[in-house]
Amino acid sequence: MIPFLDLKTQYLNIKDEIDTAVLKVLESTQFILGSEVTALEEEFAQYCDADYGIAVNTGTSALHLALLAAGIGAGDEVITVPFTFVATVAAICYTGATPVFVDIDPVSYTIDVTQIEKAITEKTKAILPVHLYGQPANMEPIIEIARRYGLTVIEDAAQAHGAEYKGQRVGSIGDIGCFSFYPGKNLGAYGEGGMIVTNNPEYTRTMRMLRDWGQERKYHHVLKGYNYRMDGIQGAILRVKLRYLEAWTEGRIANAKQYDQLLANSGLVTPTLMPYSRHVYHVYVVRSPQRDQLQQKLNEHGIQTGIHYPIPVHLLEAYQDLGYQAGDFPHAEKAASEVLSLPMYAELSAAQIKTVAETLQSLVQGVTV
Repeated sequence: MIPFLDLKTQYLNIKDEIDTAVLKVLESTQFILGSEVTALEEEFAQYCDADYGIAVNTGTSALHLALLAAGIGAGDEVITVPFTFVATVAAICYTGATPVFVDIDPVSYTIDVTQIEKAITEKTKAILPVHLYGQPANMEPIIEIARRYGLTVIEDAAQAHGAEYKGQRVGSIGDIGCFSFYPGKNLGAYGEGGMIVTNNPEYTRTMRMLRDWGQERKYHHVLKGYNYRMDGIQGAILRVKLRYLEAWTEGRIANAKQYDQLLANSGLVTPTLMPYSRHVYHVYVVRSPQRDQLQQKLNEHGIQTGIHYPIPVHLLEAYQDLGYQAGDFPHAEKAASEVLSLPMYAELSAAQIKTVAETLQSLVQGVTV
């Protein structure tokens, strides 16, 4: 069996450092926030070339607090994409604002920047681009449009730790950047976790209070806040793993290049590296109209795969109240019916990649009509 993700091997490779870090927190009894979390905030912000980091309990919480800090609320509109994990849209709804969708560019899978301006209304307050699969959205035109209309740019970088746009780390390009440390992410916790980065001290002050019941100091509640604090153990684990992130990222990039070469003549659509991009390959996605048959056959051959994502958000039952219909965003809908995520992680061996690619090649011939 070639697993889609192998977290156990990664853990075993750094076990001594992880175990020592966890025991240090247990001995300190700083279980919520604390010195390890503070150190992680500083180190991750520095990694992203940002001034401030605010650690939270999930990537969803990061998006929610970023939107609140930017003043987003009931009656406002936030422009984003329907081809993303549901948390992007859920966080907008948490604030009482309305998500307004723009279709994706079919090559990069990120927001089609040529469609943004026509979606802006007098209610629009922010643009929330998603750096999907580890590839940055085309940020320069997004920033230009936002500045022209006085909009806030909040980056959903949940899948893009260490990705770069024209040499600049994502998360620090817009006004606020949001990351997830869900275990399967390029930088993953051993549980839940998230981080917000920004260069704005006022946003930072607001989000630090909002994550901790709105307290400026204990029992002095300035805002109506939330319990979105990061655990001390997760902070310690992430600090250890952050030291390895660049090496793991280079491993992912090398693995993606091997996939590219082996699948070049397969008839499948492989990822396109955009000219402005350092793609960090959170997932390696191919496309085929016979996606479902291929996935089934690969599983029968002992190769696990994933689908990110099978239903665009505007067609999910939970979001029918937004009023969108099938056909509204054809590129997102077509991608959702064709994308297939292959095994991708730094520890994946060249032999495993070759097996996946050769099996996939042979299956494509068998299922092509």
